[in-house]
Amino acid sequence: MNLDHGNLRALAAVVREGSFERAAAVLNVTPSAVSQRIKLLEGRMGRLLVQRTVPTAATPDGQILVHLAEQAALLEHDALSRLGFDEDIPQASIAIAVNHDSLETWFMQAAALFSARTNATLDLQSEDQDHTAALLRNGTVLGAVTTLGEPVQGCHVHRLGSMRYVATCSPAFHERYFAKGVSARTLAEAPVLVFNRKDAMQARFALKVMGDQPWRPPVWWIPSSRAFVRATLDGMGWTMNPLPMVEQELNDGLLVPLRARAWEDVPLYWQHWRINSQAMNVLNQSVLEASKSLIHKR
Repeated sequence: MNLDHGNLRALAAVVREGSFERAAAVLNVTPSAVSQRIKLLEGRMGRLLVQRTVPTAATPDGQILVHLAEQAALLEHDALSRLGFDEDIPQASIAIAVNHDSLETWFMQAAALFSARTNATLDLQSEDQDHTAALLRNGTVLGAVTTLGEPVQGCHVHRLGSMRYVATCSPAFHERYFAKGVSARTLAEAPVLVFNRKDAMQARFALKVMGDQPWRPPVWWIPSSRAFVRATLDGMGWTMNPLPMVEQELNDGLLVPLRARAWEDVPLYWQHWRINSQAMNVLNQSVLEASKSLIHKR
């Protein structure tokens, strides 16, 4: 079975942009032309490939073809670049998933290195580090920073190091809630900051103290790494902050650990699909170089 490259590109654009109209603008065609290409591809495959929702999304079958289209576009970009057709090279953008805290700390150094070494761009998708691997499996992204050390089928995996998270709060908050120590009772009463419903970091720390007792503290839901730090400094609650974002505040005494050794080291891995692409090789090198700022244990 032969698949039309233009139809595949239209499918990838519709899924990436979230609508037929935005995909048409990217491809410089009319929305009806995009719709026709998707219908032709679905007719060819004999199955639904795009969910006509807002935003649009690929079906499981569609995700397989989106992954194929993204790989093909990257290889096309590399081939034309090597042949010297610099002015005619289509825009290449590598979709990758990065956890929120890496994006706010070390990963933008990797992006800067990549930018200096290639004319391709990155389509960064922010997701919890325990869930980025799912985007690799379904073909949404070609690479991911993840806590999963076991390779996703079809992927290479590299150990990057560990992100250290420290249970912190303001001195005034500590005096108010933990003056007599961190216990099951004080943890149950103290407000906690949580990024979103996928964020289990604070619960893991509390479990070490609570044991089998239920933990239902007052919760602030704050989906921003930097707002997390601001809220901690303002005494709104305690939380697990990434050390690179609060190290200066800890040194200055603006934040304090909840107790001695109140940290957790979370191993991070870089996983990417096996693609013989120069742009992907440059990205891999850039990520590995930038990750040297993470904690490395022998």
